[in-house]
Amino acid sequence: MPNPKRRHSQQRSAKRRTHYKATSTTLTTDAATGETHVRHRAYVNEGKLIYKGKVVAEKAPSKA
Repeated sequence: MPNPKRRHSQQRSAKRRTHYKATSTTLTTDAATGETHVRHRAYVNEGKLIYKGKVVAEKAPSKA
């Protein structure tokens, strides 16, 4: 297994890590229910699973 011959400097590591950024989740408000949710994800409202303003399942799945 090859090993580095010399140690990388802190500056070199920091330059590489500058592109690792935390991004905030994009929230959206559903026009049908007015519920705020994460985009492109199904969400539970009043015991029903909803996606894109339509009921996907009458009974919400239990969290296991």
